[in-house]
Amino acid sequence: MKAMFGGLALALVLAAGAAVAQETPRDGGTITVALTADIRNTDPGINRDSNTDTVLQHVVESLVGYREDLTVGPSLAESWTVADGGRTYDFKLRPGALFHNGKPVTSAEVKWSWEHRWADPAWLCRPLFDGTSGLKVEAVETPDPQTVRFRLAAPNALFLAQLAQFQCFAGGVISPDSLKPDGSWNAPIGTGPYRLESWNRGQAVVLQRFAGYKPLSEPASGYAGARIAHADTIRFQIVPDPSTAEAALAAGQIDLLPSLAPAQIDQVKANGGTVETAPGLGWSAILVQTRDPLLSDPRMRLAIAHAIDIRQVAQARAGGLADANPSAVPRASAFFDDGFLSWPDYDPAKAQALLQEAGYKGQPIVIQTNKRYDGMYDSSVVVQAMLAAVGIDARLEVLDWATQLDNYMAGRFQLQSFGYSARLDPSLMYTAVVGSKDKSPTAQWDDPQAIALLAQSVQTDDPAARRAILHRMHALMAQQVPIIGLYYDIVADAAGPKLKDYKPWPGGKPILWGAWKTE
Repeated sequence: MKAMFGGLALALVLAAGAAVAQETPRDGGTITVALTADIRNTDPGINRDSNTDTVLQHVVESLVGYREDLTVGPSLAESWTVADGGRTYDFKLRPGALFHNGKPVTSAEVKWSWEHRWADPAWLCRPLFDGTSGLKVEAVETPDPQTVRFRLAAPNALFLAQLAQFQCFAGGVISPDSLKPDGSWNAPIGTGPYRLESWNRGQAVVLQRFAGYKPLSEPASGYAGARIAHADTIRFQIVPDPSTAEAALAAGQIDLLPSLAPAQIDQVKANGGTVETAPGLGWSAILVQTRDPLLSDPRMRLAIAHAIDIRQVAQARAGGLADANPSAVPRASAFFDDGFLSWPDYDPAKAQALLQEAGYKGQPIVIQTNKRYDGMYDSSVVVQAMLAAVGIDARLEVLDWATQLDNYMAGRFQLQSFGYSARLDPSLMYTAVVGSKDKSPTAQWDDPQAIALLAQSVQTDDPAARRAILHRMHALMAQQVPIIGLYYDIVADAAGPKLKDYKPWPGGKPILWGAWKTE
């Protein structure tokens, strides 16, 4: 697996430039990070979004995590072995690992954490492990206090990748003491380098360094390895307005402004901020509700595809820093080649012919969007104009983000301007898109051929075979148009002058262990 991603690792090294001498990290102080909006929950993997994941990854560790080169490495588990032809995984827990309440971590808590998540109907990642997408966990066992065993129904090349996936926290471990006596949720008691100190809703989330943290010997890389904390406190400050956040960074009131929009970069630099970038894996797309009476006609969906110039959308959004990509395979992936850029050409005349063939009579088509994420809003405005140019009565419905996300989860839309958080393997991105709408309304593409191809893509470790399957999936998607991929954003984070040893990574979520402040 590691060799497959060598090209990306080399690209990251080249982008970083020549190495510079590092200062000795200083312990203590507070790192303040700006968040665009409040977190949604503190139960990891439940009722989540990107900000929620960012915060909780500092509190709760998974058994394994993604390294910067997109391979899977150790986290709470220091090692693992595979037996029974790929059906059995034994994970050895990190020696000396403690929960934030001082209790030792054993395999019993790992099993309990899995069952806690599995029992919650709000855990959207269940289809990733119940056989719906090919991977089925049949049992989680505890052979001894330091070993947890996962038994699979069949070998699956993506089991470790799914367990490391930071949207799900499938391998995330919390103490049963995270619940109230009545069994309802209280607060996360995890094993990470920071513990949750307070959550002042709409204002800030504050984390405190956990003195009892026992790191791995493997150096930190992404979400794997030793998560050594230097700052005493991390304060995630809710700052919805980008201009206010930029001013706070310039004034030294915040230390990190993550996920800059391309339009912000020059201004932040002019104000003295340091902007670091990395290849992005978050995919911006227009979701298409294929069960909508109007859009269930594939000719309508193909007409919309021909009406949208995805290159112009990407240019308008990214200012030349990102290229159009209609595929669930990002350019940063070792699987990528130019064949994944094949898509219905921008052709307004063909779009109009298809509309006529489909019997379109000017019915309104609503594009749901929001202004919390300016990329989603900017894309929706450009797409609306392009659809109008071919005679489609496209209307914007600007919602608050929580409402739009609820609509996404319920499948209540015609078109939606949307963004998928980083998935570090193409099959994982397809897993977020492909599936049965009856079982999961978030599935955009419930074609049986697509579901079968996705299952095939995780049954082999051979890179050439996987690439061929991914090409077949993309060609089918270009025919059926259940979703219109636009582009992948770069990761651009701005750091104040006092923040040291911070760098972004393709995973896109800020990592604060390892970073420190000069005073």
